[in-house]
Amino acid sequence: MIIPEWPAPARVRALVTTRAEGDMAAEEGRRRLRELLPAEPRWLRQVHGIAVVEDPEGTVAADAAISRQKNSVCAVLVADCMPVLLADDSASAVAVAHAGWRGLSGGVIEATLEAMARPAQHVLAWLGPAIGPRAYEVGAEVREAFLERDAGAASAFAAREGRWLLDLYAVARQRLAAQGVTRVFGGGLCTYSDPGRFYSHRRSRDTARMAAAIWLT
Repeated sequence: MIIPEWPAPARVRALVTTRAEGDMAAEEGRRRLRELLPAEPRWLRQVHGIAVVEDPEGTVAADAAISRQKNSVCAVLVADCMPVLLADDSASAVAVAHAGWRGLSGGVIEATLEAMARPAQHVLAWLGPAIGPRAYEVGAEVREAFLERDAGAASAFAAREGRWLLDLYAVARQRLAAQGVTRVFGGGLCTYSDPGRFYSHRRSRDTARMAAAIWLT
């Protein structure tokens, strides 16, 4: 299990599971996770979009969740896509976003910050384990999806034999900075290249998942 290293207020708690805690797409993994949390996570039906919900009831189609309530656990499942955790200085709101290339290019980070409705200068972010820039090979259509929204995203791509390597972390930092969020922590943990610690859909093509969770105490 990973506990984010970031200067979030004491009331903000967060974690990301690893293979050691089991598959969070399976019932046994979720049972073990529940033992670490103050309440049942508010799971989402993730669709690689940019919809954000606050304290969802039931399994809502969305890729980000926020909460302003005590012990309301926001959670997403990941296995190469990047979990982005957000909190504000006063511990009045927390959020988590599931940021694969589709959600990231579409604006899931921006949508989550807007839903939090907190001044950007009072928000801090932590970027969880994701497929790294040396492993994430994508086609030209993915690069174009980012450049259509922001030409500056070109710096997050490196050419390789007619394809492109994408740095999700670099794009996330660009998007956060553009919104005024400059305190960004985490990043650098590659799910693909560390099979002993992380699940990776790109590497194994299975359905096993890790979970990223955040809540207020």
